[in-house]
This record gives sequence, structure tokens and C-alpha cells, in this order.
Amino acid sequence: MKKEISKDIIEKWLKGWSLSRDLPLPFQYRSGFKVKVGDEKQKIRYVFSELNEDFLQLAESIDEPWVFLKICVPFDDFKDKIPERWQIQPQGYMMSCFHRMKIPDIELHDDYKLEFESYNSTFVVRIMTKNNELASTGRVVIVEKLAIYDRISTENNHKRKGLATFLMKQLEQIALSKGVSQNFLVATEEGKSLYESLDWELYSLYTSIVIPSET
Repeated sequence: MKKEISKDIIEKWLKGWSLSRDLPLPFQYRSGFKVKVGDEKQKIRYVFSELNEDFLQLAESIDEPWVFLKICVPFDDFKDKIPERWQIQPQGYMMSCFHRMKIPDIELHDDYKLEFESYNSTFVVRIMTKNNELASTGRVVIVEKLAIYDRISTENNHKRKGLATFLMKQLEQIALSKGVSQNFLVATEEGKSLYESLDWELYSLYTSIVIPSET
């Protein structure tokens, strides 16, 4: 039985994503959502929770580069229904943890320290070295009782030290302090295993296509 994707959750996630990046908020576009990103390599993004005529018509009508179409279905479901000018991007994974995470009881090594910042309902945690070098960072945005995690990253020379796990623990504590224990994010292939180790589950594939600029 095909899992039904909640359009409401997708909208909340996209709002959190936009707040985290200080972008205009998403708005309804046909049966999906639209964000005016304004970046050179991502002008606009359209996000759909399901494959339908609205998505396919957009794929047919758009011919300018760096406009992204994003959808919660596998690429194989629609690759033969769109023009060849579209290119698949690295697979994304919408992930949910609608309860408290299962995080091991770990402490931050003495070589590191924490920094905090907040803006636009967004809370930023940074793990810094004692020499003020960034080691790991991430954000959590609270959107109507849903905690949206975004831009979780660890610098290459600080990986495999448990920093990302400790970072997620700090971000979750912020969400819990706001009375929020339902969590949502979009993971890369690399990050997916980290979240699974913290008891997150795959909510939906998140497939992106774009027309790259002509070479």
C-alpha cells in the first residue's frame, strides 16, 4: 500500500527550510508550493507531495536553467514523462522522528566548545574548536509544533568524532524546551545513516530535477 504523504507536513518543512535560509516564505502554487530562492544556481523551487498533471505541465513548460522541480516520488515514476532537458540531482530523503530521538549519552570533548545564535524562529548551534575553527553546525526551526532540522554539517577534518550526534542532541534539547518533540528533515545519502542511528525513519524519497545551464 502506497504511503500517503502529508501536504501539511511538506508545507511546514518548506517554511522551516525558507526561514532557516532567510528566504521568502513558500506559497501555494497549483497543487504544490513555490519558493523564490533567488540564487544563481537555484532561482526558484517548486515542491510537490505527489505526481500529478501540475508537476508534469511545469516540467513541460519550463525551459530556463536553475529552476528546480522537487517531488516526493522516485525518479523512475516520471522520468519517461518529462522532456530530456531535465537532469536528476543527488537523491534526497525526507526523514521523520515523531518522538524523542534515541541519542547515546555523550559529552563534548574538551577540545571543543558550543556557540548559539537565533533568528527567524531559527536556532543555530555551532561546535567550535578552542581556536575558533568551525567543526560542526546545524539549525532547528520550530513551525507549528514541528521541529525542522536544516544545514547539518561537519567539517571533514572533524568527522567520526561524534560531533554530529552531539549537535543533534543540542538541537533536540532546544526543540524540547519549546514543547516540540516531532522532528523532520531532508537528508543526503551521506547523512541518512546518522539519522537512522538516532531512530529517525524514512518518510519519503525527495527527488529533484533541474535544467542546468548550457555549457
